[in-house]
Amino acid sequence: MIHLRFNAPFPNRPTLVFLHDSLGCVELWRDFPERLAAATQYNYLVYDRLGYGKSGPFAHPVRDKHYLEHEAVVLNQLLVEYNIEKALLFGHSDGGSIALLTAALYPERIQAIITEGAHVFVEEVTLASIRAAQETYNTTDLPQRLTKYHGANTEPLFNAWTETWLSPAFRDWDITGFLPQITCPALIIQGENDEFGTPKQVETIVARCSGPTQALMISGVQHNPHKEVPEEVIEKGVVFLQQCLS
Repeated sequence: MIHLRFNAPFPNRPTLVFLHDSLGCVELWRDFPERLAAATQYNYLVYDRLGYGKSGPFAHPVRDKHYLEHEAVVLNQLLVEYNIEKALLFGHSDGGSIALLTAALYPERIQAIITEGAHVFVEEVTLASIRAAQETYNTTDLPQRLTKYHGANTEPLFNAWTETWLSPAFRDWDITGFLPQITCPALIIQGENDEFGTPKQVETIVARCSGPTQALMISGVQHNPHKEVPEEVIEKGVVFLQQCLS
């Protein structure tokens, strides 16, 4: 069972689909989906992936190297189920990687994508920050704070994230080979102080995508631009979407 929120007050208008990060869920987006949808007058869908938030548990607790590709398949199934033929994907972190993969694999349904802090290969800075997150989880009240949003999913999802990325088998994970298949417009956002990735992620995505792709590096911001500077992300997102859909 996948928990979601689908609001479609605008007939024949595109639908914004929001894809959360590795510890995220519907509630942790706060009011950002509603605000961007209102600013654009688009419909929106935001959902908890299996194993997160109020959705059911992981179908397969142990992840393989292709788990993000599997999530792109699930997303496409959701788009089919809800008859969304003109989707605009907004993905954060893991959700950004899923947005890229979905645009590559199912181009007929994806009109444009916006990513924040997306990863297309493994960097040491990412692994260092995940190790730091493990330490925080083990020594602070982080488990209790996450349980507020994820309930019984909390420990499995945290372990799935950290153990997968830190495993030796994951070190050569790389989805850059999918990028040339992306032909829709893309806005690739990253905070200049992102603790989970370097600008090389953005540079690689922009260089390898086949469609019109823009980079937006935001100064003074870390891994969560939509929470740290929501007004700027909404403003830049609205301009981008108006340009590519006009």
